[in-house]
Amino acid sequence: MNSRRRTTVIAGACLVISMLASVILLENIDRIRPREIVDDVLYVSSPKLVKRASLGFDGLMACIYWTRTVQYFGHRHFNREKSYNELAPLLEITAALDPQLLPAYQFGASFLAPAPPNGAGQPERAVRLMEYGIEHNPDNWRLYYDLGFVYYTELHDFKKAGDVFAKGSTISGAHPFMKILAANMAQHAQDFSTARLLWSAAYESSQESNIRQNAVEHLRAIQVDEDVSNLQNAVTRFVQANGRVPTSLWEVVNAEHLRGIPLDPDGNAYELSLEGQVLVARPDDFPFITRGFAPGYTPGIPKFHTKG
Repeated sequence: MNSRRRTTVIAGACLVISMLASVILLENIDRIRPREIVDDVLYVSSPKLVKRASLGFDGLMACIYWTRTVQYFGHRHFNREKSYNELAPLLEITAALDPQLLPAYQFGASFLAPAPPNGAGQPERAVRLMEYGIEHNPDNWRLYYDLGFVYYTELHDFKKAGDVFAKGSTISGAHPFMKILAANMAQHAQDFSTARLLWSAAYESSQESNIRQNAVEHLRAIQVDEDVSNLQNAVTRFVQANGRVPTSLWEVVNAEHLRGIPLDPDGNAYELSLEGQVLVARPDDFPFITRGFAPGYTPGIPKFHTKG
């Protein structure tokens, strides 16, 4: 028997042994759990126990459990089920068996975080999964993106989302939009100085005209949001001191000893509604502002002001 044929036979034998070992391992795990049938319960939920039972075939078992995870989620999602009790344990077992199996984190977070029937409704568990993935894959910026996305879309924690995006943006090879996302989250978190710093960095570090223009528009919006916040606080102080809403911003200017009514980046004075709300004169000129428009206003549609 020549060496090439000997190598083929040995490789084939190893493959058969691996397949038989996987079957035996699954049978061993099945014997561990009770025989009672209860809907949507994973009896062996300990990653450490499964790892010990894998007998060194961690990579193979990780692939098996990942396949099982996808099938489980797909089946319950197709049937519009309201519970995904096995999902988090399956993902955690998969990650423990192979911490470098990136799809388990990238897709796992999107499986875990959304509310049923689109997911398990467990964003905190998704955060823990992503943090485990980042711990074992610290140079993968996409994991930071997925974690920040969970904080933003499901937990509505803009500050933490911004922190995660910002940290991920420093990793070698990270996409430039990580800086943009970080700045956007900081703006929503009312951290104006951080947002201004990050958007300025996005402008300075990019050669793409679209990204630079986007950064400029966000910097303008940050200035407007900060102006409106400061003026609204001044209005609140006026009401507390005088027991009434000011009739105009000039009353606020005099009470606060300001030089005049602040102007937006285009040179237009801010306005005051009868109810005491500070308004932007031309909100459609600042598509990324988060405050300063009247109730019912839809950004992008010049309902209250038109461009001259």
